[in-house]
Amino acid sequence: MKPQLARLLQLASPTLPVGAYTYSQGLEWAVECGDVKDEATAQQWIGDLLHWTMGRFEAPLLAQMMAACAAQDLVQLSQLNERYLASRESAELRAETLQMAYSLLRLLKELQTDEVLASRLDSPAFPAVWASVAASWDIDPEDALSAYLWSWIENQTMAALKTVPLGQTAGQRILLALGQQIAHVTQQARAMNVADYSNFAPGFAIACCRHETQYTRLFRS
Repeated sequence: MKPQLARLLQLASPTLPVGAYTYSQGLEWAVECGDVKDEATAQQWIGDLLHWTMGRFEAPLLAQMMAACAAQDLVQLSQLNERYLASRESAELRAETLQMAYSLLRLLKELQTDEVLASRLDSPAFPAVWASVAASWDIDPEDALSAYLWSWIENQTMAALKTVPLGQTAGQRILLALGQQIAHVTQQARAMNVADYSNFAPGFAIACCRHETQYTRLFRS
């Protein structure tokens, strides 16, 4: 196994101690209001976000961030980081990405790795730190982007298993179906023009905002 593959698996692992498992990104509210109620609707919710927010905004932005990190272009990374932070539709989503970024930077320090470019940002978002690590570890950008999307799908599926709730086999069916779409989303994201970036998803934004006042909840977003 190549060292880069082992490090990529580590970076995309659900055991990475950044707290991703504590966030549902609005999915918990979607379950609360009945929009997500079974395996089919959970897969549709996650799949729609994969294509319309992750695939059309976060993934292409992450690809740009990795390129900026590879070139050690702090100015470009800072601009991309600010754009990502500005795109967070709710206070919870903004707090989520800042907390996860902080946790990843702290982990890197504890692992005594080399300083990554995102550590020089004032308020780094999680994708910026993740991109910095991927570039620092010399991971192929396409592989890194695919792994990032897989990690997100896996976390969303685990949130669905806990909140709908769903069984483990249902979760594996969702992962199998959506995992097959990652290659297409990755290629599209890397080829996308900046002018075509879009995270317009009103239902998602409303779910994230409504989650902030949800009475009973398991997740922090």
